[in-house]
Amino acid sequence: MTISRYPEYDGMDSRFGSNRPIEYPAEKTQAGAKAPASFTAYPRTRKRGLRGDLGDVLYGHKKWNSNIDGPVVLLITLLCAFTRLYQIGKRSKVTWDESHFGKFGAYYINRTFYSDVHPPLAKMLIGLSELLAGHNGTFRFKEDYPEYVNYVFMRCFTAMFGIALAPLAYITCLQLGMRRRACALASLFVVLDNALCVMSRFILLDEPLLCFTALSLCGVAGFQNSRHEPFSKRWWRWLILTGAALGCVVSSKWVGLFAITLVGLYTIEDLLRMYTARMPMHRLGRHFSARVTCLIAIPLVIYALCFRVHFAILNKSGPGDSSMPPTFQARLRGSRLRHQPFDVMFGSTLNIRSMNPGSGLLHSHSHNYPDGSQQQQITCYGHKDRNNDWLIIKPTGQEYNYTVEPLMPIRNGDTVRLLHKSTGAILHSHSKFNAPVTTSDLEVTCYGKRKWKDKNNDWRIEIVREESAKMDQQLHAITTQFRLRHKATGCLLSSAAVKLPAWGFRQTEVTCKRGGSDTAIPVLWVVERHINSRVPSTDMRPVIKSSFARDFVRLNIEMARSNNALVPDKDKYNHLESDPWTWPFLIYPMRMLGSWKKGDIKYYEIGNPLLWWSATLVCFIYPLQLLYYYIQSQRCVKNSWAPGEEMHFWNAGKLLWFGWALHYFPFFLMGRVTYIHHYLPALYFSLLLLAFEIDYFCRRLFNAHIQHIVVFFWATAAAAVFYWFSPFTFGYVGEATDLKHRQWLSTWNIYKDHNAF
Repeated sequence: MTISRYPEYDGMDSRFGSNRPIEYPAEKTQAGAKAPASFTAYPRTRKRGLRGDLGDVLYGHKKWNSNIDGPVVLLITLLCAFTRLYQIGKRSKVTWDESHFGKFGAYYINRTFYSDVHPPLAKMLIGLSELLAGHNGTFRFKEDYPEYVNYVFMRCFTAMFGIALAPLAYITCLQLGMRRRACALASLFVVLDNALCVMSRFILLDEPLLCFTALSLCGVAGFQNSRHEPFSKRWWRWLILTGAALGCVVSSKWVGLFAITLVGLYTIEDLLRMYTARMPMHRLGRHFSARVTCLIAIPLVIYALCFRVHFAILNKSGPGDSSMPPTFQARLRGSRLRHQPFDVMFGSTLNIRSMNPGSGLLHSHSHNYPDGSQQQQITCYGHKDRNNDWLIIKPTGQEYNYTVEPLMPIRNGDTVRLLHKSTGAILHSHSKFNAPVTTSDLEVTCYGKRKWKDKNNDWRIEIVREESAKMDQQLHAITTQFRLRHKATGCLLSSAAVKLPAWGFRQTEVTCKRGGSDTAIPVLWVVERHINSRVPSTDMRPVIKSSFARDFVRLNIEMARSNNALVPDKDKYNHLESDPWTWPFLIYPMRMLGSWKKGDIKYYEIGNPLLWWSATLVCFIYPLQLLYYYIQSQRCVKNSWAPGEEMHFWNAGKLLWFGWALHYFPFFLMGRVTYIHHYLPALYFSLLLLAFEIDYFCRRLFNAHIQHIVVFFWATAAAAVFYWFSPFTFGYVGEATDLKHRQWLSTWNIYKDHNAF
């Protein structure tokens, strides 16, 4: 009997039966020493007679063999490169979401700030591809690519991430302990899926996301394979690689949180097994600390670093300014907030922004509420507009010539009125009517004329926080956070980021809040822009305080808000959208361009039906297998597992199945609009699970000769189906009706629309 040098996992070779108790010594057992009586060890022998290299998988460590794996991976990579790069520049027009992500890449070249729903890493990579291609940033990614834009290079750059999926699939399966022919089959499935192929041929975010997802799976599989060598160089390399991959995947799209969840669940299970196996606490603490450092700290650092680089590059004013607070906007080159009067005076024109993310600037327009007082609407609007201009003046009865008399600063406690410059009405509230949506608050309107003596037009300035060095209790542009308290009712002007119905143009509701916290964010306001020709302008940069942490948090809040706003319109047919339940069954493939006429180059995001439907089947079968084996173990029925094979079935299958489930089922909980390409990360896991299950059933049902035939059949069939649907992948020019014989389901809109059925 041999004692393992690192006993973390010895004896835990039964997943569905009952594990025998294990007690670990305080220190490692030295070679030749007798094991303590309290220590139960298990021999790690090699069972002879297992076909192929399964014995190496179960009883040793699956390691890279340059003589075998190197040529196989090279061949698979070349095959994948051919499918991804073949005729990649065939369509010289901007295709599908290239119009968005190509434009975002150009913003990095121009260094202009923009706002988007996704983290910046993948878009920065697209910007890098445009920089390397010699793009000067002037093309806005509409219609045809001009001659000076090397779109073929940019597409090839993105395709490299798609090409990397195939070798990563092989290496991942190798680390999961699958036989080499199963590893090759899994990587071929990745190569021969039409949906994965067509998505890698354009300037999109999906391929970097998929590549980093695959890399994170590869990392955790390699880490699992090195579990018998804790704290070795190999163990640390895999753990650090996993953390780095997780940081990259979540920095590309928030879908990467699903990969983090997968690794997190695996880590929790891993630590719990060590704890229940009575590992010494000091050693368990080392394991815990290593995982916290590599799987939490490293991803967080990478995620924050991507935003740091994002802010450093985009230092000019651009289309995304309005999503950020004034302190950030004033630091951008070319921003109109950078130079403005600092001390706010009576008679100044102001743009007033709510401190609540997602609200916007105080706004009014010449439209009335349909109910309630039916007076002029007050909203918050996210874009810069002349209807955001307000003149701050004294109450009626306090006559003052704002152009001649000495300037009078606005101080804490002053009573003011806000005159809407476009319509001439006054910011107003009253106790007669409640707000239209937030009915617990009072209605806020624009009502009355400048000379009307109406106490409901009076508001008191209450300074809450001053972020500059001047603590003079005066109202300042950008740096002073203040409340507007309605003098007649005592309520506070508030914007809680609640959207009005269509009659309010989906703009943000503004109310007068009764009760609640006086320091809550919705009741805080700031002067974003100050215009007064009598007050000299100043450079705001030395005045404002810069905070990366605050800008980082604010931008992530805006991303979340924008993501939640992407809701489908159920009353409007859209041939691009599809529901998650349809994805595994390939019910609604997607046209990747609007024009579908003869002469147009048509791309159709359709998967390889053989692979999609087979992968869906095994995803449903795997949990049933686990249930079956669990019931068998509870009934004490002797199974046909080879020693260690049961644990291998769990260790390999759990990562693939849970990876599929975690990347698929959460979409049922999302209210945002969904498309079939959202299924591609889950598809990657399911394709590897398909190869795993084929290998599993082959081992248990067939001899070596039949196994080779089965693997060859699957590879050939997948290649044939890929070729059959390749016109949609590489671009089809003819009439769509010429391909109607490729329509296997009536719901496929190859030559008809979905709503025609």
